[in-house]
Amino acid sequence: MTDTQQTSGNSGRLRRLPLVAIALVAIVGAFTLRDWLSFETLAENRERLLDFRDANYAATVAGFIALYAAVVAFSLPGATLATLTGGFLFSTFPGALFNVTAATIGAAAIFLAARWGWGERLSQRMDASEGMVKRIKAGIDETQWEMLFLIRLVPAVPFFVANLVPAFVGVSLWRFVVTTFLGIIPGAVVYTSVGAGLGEVFAQGETPDLGIIFEPQILLPILGLCALAALPIVLKAVRGRKGL
Repeated sequence: MTDTQQTSGNSGRLRRLPLVAIALVAIVGAFTLRDWLSFETLAENRERLLDFRDANYAATVAGFIALYAAVVAFSLPGATLATLTGGFLFSTFPGALFNVTAATIGAAAIFLAARWGWGERLSQRMDASEGMVKRIKAGIDETQWEMLFLIRLVPAVPFFVANLVPAFVGVSLWRFVVTTFLGIIPGAVVYTSVGAGLGEVFAQGETPDLGIIFEPQILLPILGLCALAALPIVLKAVRGRKGL
């Protein structure tokens, strides 16, 4: 093995370290934090959290955003609970703004780790390839904005998947951040509003109804946004076929 090959191999391993670290933390967190990041824990500590927020509002906001971003960046269990906590502590607004900001920061962190580790090389190989792979990559490039908004709006797409896939197809950080921030607003507002009512729910000894996002009055508008995001993709596909 030449010095150049060895250097290239070491560089590749170093590039993958952040993503490997994220994966290891995610695995450990899945087993160690699941019971701790729960509604029961939030209910037991709600008075202390509210007292701390009232005495240290700015520190609470900064700490909340940092913790929420870490949960997303390391794919830890508790992202939904964090969103609800944002509503519980800060009401629907500015709670929704804090939630969206934190989730976007965390998503950008894992996106950059994935792109630095594998995404850049994979994207370059797809650009340099021929045949079907190259056509798929070209199609993705032509509809990046629409595709990015769509995977954020569709409730069925796991959040961590929507963070990784764009990194592997050469999406720019700017497009990723903009579409993430705007695309998660509808769902974030719904769950933040649920969190804003947690005080009453805890007082009654109940748990919040997280299935609310699938209620027709909530789901249909979100699906309408999905259709709007998908429409340009469909139109481009139809025009492409007519041009053949």
